[in-house]
Formats: sequence, structure tokens, C-alpha cells
Amino acid sequence: MNLTASTLLNRLLTRGKFRHIQVLLKIAELGSVQRTADAIGLTQSSVTQALAYIERLLEAQLFTRHARGVRPTTTCLELLPVARQVMQGLVEGAEVIASRHRHGQGTVRLVTSVAALNMLTDALLQFSQRLPSIEVHVREAEGEDQLLAIARQEVDLVACRRPSAIPERWQFLPLLEDEVVIVCSADHPLARSRRFDEASLAAQLWVMVPSGTTARERFDEFVSKLPAMPRTHSLITRNATLLVRLLQQRGALTMLPLSFVRDFVQQGELALVKMRDTQPMLPMGLLHQESGMSEATTKLFDFLTRGRIDRGGRGRTRRKVSHAD
Repeated sequence: MNLTASTLLNRLLTRGKFRHIQVLLKIAELGSVQRTADAIGLTQSSVTQALAYIERLLEAQLFTRHARGVRPTTTCLELLPVARQVMQGLVEGAEVIASRHRHGQGTVRLVTSVAALNMLTDALLQFSQRLPSIEVHVREAEGEDQLLAIARQEVDLVACRRPSAIPERWQFLPLLEDEVVIVCSADHPLARSRRFDEASLAAQLWVMVPSGTTARERFDEFVSKLPAMPRTHSLITRNATLLVRLLQQRGALTMLPLSFVRDFVQQGELALVKMRDTQPMLPMGLLHQESGMSEATTKLFDFLTRGRIDRGGRGRTRRKVSHAD
């Protein structure tokens, strides 16, 4: 008889256990039955029996033995992403129930880009102080990983730049206009200069952000119009800590979204170099479901969208950040 997906599903529903998923994932991670037994508090024979049971249930070999332990088969490697997703769902389910026991008003799963988190930080702190009974689980992700979280139903709100395609049954609410800016250390000569030409910019050392980002695209367009190609640093990064250190210690310039660097400018660590033309970007905002948001998610959404976010991400008081001159 041919083994069908329906047959396997019925077996898993009636005879499978969550412990089997844990055993599968841990053996794949550690490559050893004994180390798996030690890690999850079972005997080696119990882990061996559990693995044999899973393989009989699926009618597939999941691991092959070698001198130092076991290695996953091709079938196992294809199964692991699904098993991890199931385990993640169990973890999130436990968090939801535990949150209800602790506070009683539920949880919100918020996925945010680094730039969007800069925008939301103070508002999230205010929300946690005002409504401590709601737990907000914040996870950073960029681009396709955000959309993947939506597709897997792993998220309630997404803070991000407007995506090119809005997922079905979701909407995007813009909260912050943005632009690409040139950034340098606060004591850089160009931070205080009113007059400089393109040759001055071409003579600088530049730090690049990774390809595939809007800021990198604008940088590539910008330098292609300079009279000479500028020197670029060997480190390519979007990590805020590393970028600040590079700009301050090496006297370099970089091109980034204003939302990403605004706090550093306000704190006096960095300055904005005055540009001849503005470089607008797609706005920052919130992706949310058209309907069916939980009460906790609705409260957070309403809080973030009712004037709590300004251009500086600092609560209700609006402050304008000017380019350095």
C-alpha cells in the first residue's frame, strides 16, 4: 500500500507525541543519542526507543550512525524546518498561557526592523508602564523574514518600512516619513561646514551598508555621480554600534535612513551632513491585520497610532532635528 500524506497525518495525530519532536530536534542539534538523553533528562535507552518509534511511525530512516554519533538523513533534513516550526508554536502557546496566569490581559507578538524599533522604543516603554498587564514580545527581523513571520502566523503586529506588496488581509499604516542622509561624527569638519563641493565628498572615507538596502542603492547612485570613486572601508555593516565606532574613530561618512540614526544625532554622537537634494524613502509604520486583532494587540496598536510617536520617536513632544551646518 502506498504511504499517503493523509495516512501519515492520521498516525501523527493519534500516535505522535510532542516529546518525539523534542527528541528529533535535539538529536539533530547534538548529533548524539547520549548527549540528547543528558540534555532533556531521559535515559539513553528511552531516547533510542523514541527515535525508533518515530522512524516506524514515518516509515523513514531519520539518522545514520557513524563513529562519533549520528547524522541526519536527507529525509530528516527536509523534516527539521517543519519540526522547528511546530516546536516554536508550542513555545509561543506556553508563553500565552503563562502570560494569562501572570497578568491576565494577554500578549502581543511584535516583529520590528532595527530602524522601526528606534522609532518605537520610547512609546513601547510608555505602553509597558501604562499597561503592564499586557506582555509585548519584541523580535527583530528585516524584509522577507517579516513577511515570512506573517505567512506562518507568528506575529500580531509588524513595525517596518512600507513593503512593496502588502500581505493578504493585512494593512499598512504609515507613522513616520523618512529620508536617506549622509552621517558623520559630531566633530567631523563636514559636520560644521556650510560650503563643500562634490570633490570634498569624493575625498572622504565611506562606510557602506549591505547591498539590497535602499540606503545602499542611494549610496551607489550618489557616488556614481562624484568626480572620483571614494575610498570605502573594508567593513560593511548595518550594526549601529559598529557604525558609530567607525564614524567616530576613522572620520568616515556613511549614508543611512534618518530614522536609523536620529537618536545618535539627538544625543550628539553623530551629525548630519547637509545635502543639496533630499532623498525620500518609503515611510515607516505598522502592518496590522484588517480584522480579528486580539484585545491586547488592539490596545497596543491604538496606543502607538494615537500621537505617541513623533519624528524623533520620543513620545508626544515633537522636536525637529536639523542637518548639521
